[in-house]
Amino acid sequence: MAAITDVPPAEVMADLKGLSAALDGAVPAKALDRNLLIATWNIRAFGELTESWKAQETDEPKRDLHALACIAEIVRRFDVVAVQEVKANLKGLRHLLKALGPDWGFLLTDVTRGAPGNDERMAFLYDTRRVKPSGLACELVVPKEWLARVDADALHEQFARTPYAVSFLSAGQTFILVTLHVVYGGSPADRVPELKAIAQWMAAWAKDSNAWHHNLIALGDFNIDRQGDPLYTAFTSTGLHSPDDLNAAPRTIFDTSAGGQPTAFYDQIAWFTGEGGMPALSLAYVKGGHVDFVPHAMTALGLTRQQLSWRLSDHYPLWAEFSIRE
Repeated sequence: MAAITDVPPAEVMADLKGLSAALDGAVPAKALDRNLLIATWNIRAFGELTESWKAQETDEPKRDLHALACIAEIVRRFDVVAVQEVKANLKGLRHLLKALGPDWGFLLTDVTRGAPGNDERMAFLYDTRRVKPSGLACELVVPKEWLARVDADALHEQFARTPYAVSFLSAGQTFILVTLHVVYGGSPADRVPELKAIAQWMAAWAKDSNAWHHNLIALGDFNIDRQGDPLYTAFTSTGLHSPDDLNAAPRTIFDTSAGGQPTAFYDQIAWFTGEGGMPALSLAYVKGGHVDFVPHAMTALGLTRQQLSWRLSDHYPLWAEFSIRE
């Protein structure tokens, strides 16, 4: 049986070389004590793995070692990656960590039970040479009095998949990442209560003078359809802000529109900017974007986008670069 730590076949090596070259031009390089690279990626149904360099027609899942090596090549370009859709089965995650090597660590939640939870976990992968956990790790639980509200768009039960918050330290800068995967529901209106609740949670936390730190960043799959729609309005209702270059980035590999705004707005990286009395992020934002792996990963196999989505993902990684210079 093949292993992710084996030397890949020549065709896989050639594919990884092309992907690496594309990433060199798409993602800023890591600069010691100068920048911080944060990403979020919904890796589709990230659980089981076929331990072969090329999955056959009869193999399930179709995600194989070649696909996992591509995922690792993307992940290692960042300092911290929030990953959604990590399943109860951790085989894919375990092998990804082997591919990343001993300098990488991880933190993750237990499985969210029940149909809305979709058997998922939240996870953070981080480069221990550049980032370390600084002590806080928690899941966000909605206060009972919030659930008693009678507003039509208020949250009346706990989050379907509990948001996960972890504090990190990099070059003397502390920051808290809050990741979640908003329930999709039967209609867009079903997502509004969770989006409003996370916005309220973030605002209350940022205003609390006794909070661990005010460098709060929300990131993950928020299942927002379009900028300016009711879902986006709910998410930004307390002042959470996402910069223009991130707003212009496509979120899904099925978004093939030529230019203009993305047709889906699912994934987000957002923070408070000081407006409306909210504490401003002390990290200086530099730029952000997405990783379009479609033209560069597993190209020789002639896969459709649907087929590629089950090997890598249907979502693009979304990333933001911050300056951590004194």
